[in-house]
Amino acid sequence: MPPSLRRRTVLQGMMGSAALGLSGRAFGADDPQWTALAQDLRSETQWAWRHYVDRAFGHDQIKPLSGTHEPFYTRDQSVGLTIVEALDTLWLMELDEELEHGLDWIYSHLSFDIDAPFQVFEVSIRMLGGLLAGYHCVGDDRLLRLAADLGDRLLPAFTRSPTGIPYRFVSFATGAVGGVETNLAEAGTYITEFGTLSKLTGDDRYRAAARRALEVTYSRRSALGLLPFAVHAETANWLNTTATVGPPADSYYEYLFDGWKLLGDTELRDWYDSCMRAILEHQSQRVDGRLWFAQVDVYTGEPVGSRQNELASFFSGLLAEGGYLDQAKTYHRSWNDMQDHYGVLPEDIDYRTLEVLSPGNQLRPEFVDGAFSLWLATRDDRYRRQAAKHYGLMKSTARAPYGYAILTDVLSGQQGDSCPSYWWCEQLKYYWLMFSNCPRFDYDDHYLSTEGHMLRGARR
Repeated sequence: MPPSLRRRTVLQGMMGSAALGLSGRAFGADDPQWTALAQDLRSETQWAWRHYVDRAFGHDQIKPLSGTHEPFYTRDQSVGLTIVEALDTLWLMELDEELEHGLDWIYSHLSFDIDAPFQVFEVSIRMLGGLLAGYHCVGDDRLLRLAADLGDRLLPAFTRSPTGIPYRFVSFATGAVGGVETNLAEAGTYITEFGTLSKLTGDDRYRAAARRALEVTYSRRSALGLLPFAVHAETANWLNTTATVGPPADSYYEYLFDGWKLLGDTELRDWYDSCMRAILEHQSQRVDGRLWFAQVDVYTGEPVGSRQNELASFFSGLLAEGGYLDQAKTYHRSWNDMQDHYGVLPEDIDYRTLEVLSPGNQLRPEFVDGAFSLWLATRDDRYRRQAAKHYGLMKSTARAPYGYAILTDVLSGQQGDSCPSYWWCEQLKYYWLMFSNCPRFDYDDHYLSTEGHMLRGARR
């Protein structure tokens, strides 16, 4: 580890802990230090929200360096993505005035009658999930009607496909579809949002479409039980031979488990276990005592790559939820070593050499997502301390004039002029639930989607 990087990492760790008043000891949810940390987080959320309202309200995302804004889905039109993504986080934090302001905008301005191609996966996990989570929290039927309208506009991507694997894009206004070359995540990350919409509306079309896409892809796994990540929507033929637990496959495995957890579909739980057994047998690799998951050929099991993307750090939480606790702890420890090593986690590393392959960080939540799941599974405060360090590092590196910014280079600390909408619904929520002893959240019976949206667990 270069001396400059070592010194920078140590300094960031000191800044993150000392500035927040954290000691190294474990303490309970009502300890004054956790309470102070939760209030600091809440204040930061309010501060960032005020900047969004003042400079980008109604637009998809704020640009926190310039104080301007940017669309996410299309070049010309925004759909208030940040507002929709933030709804359940604001509710959980009891930021009710901010929540009402956002809801007023949605009721007055949000419309999906737009003739432009929208990415089906990103719309489902972000917009549909956000509206359903908002409805779960506040119970206003206007949110459910918007969600049903959006679900209807997404369905052609599934129903017009001869295999049931959705096309990647659909026009909201016309139903025109496009994008036949897709991937596991974009084929199979719908069952919880669509299933929830079916339960709430009594219309099973949404759940059935999402489940068919999972069934078609799962049925085509290799003899080793592995799935390639690239697939053709119209033929269901694989377009490559490589398996990965990272993008663009990651949330596919998550939704096999989640379809059972949220909807009670026991067959999906069986499919999840089948996939986990194959992944643990054929993709696990140990390097210097750390557990990683290789990219492998699905037909031979031979490793074809040692690239590990930060998004894959979510996998520790998925393993923990499914009962694979030893592997979950070990894999999360590997990523915690990387947090200690680099400070803010880079997008991609080579786990054999620890070389940084992609130096940016898009305000990623996956590491703290894994810490949250492991904390729930074990109630071991080491995971909250790791999340607290993650929060301190974010504050010391990503805070910008008008909100929180991505990093284009974690080694130099160079910021980029963007704040992804998922920042509002993912790591802010994971931090809050770990630090606050939140009275509005059922810690024993809940469900958070791959985007962090709460579809079960609100305590009113």
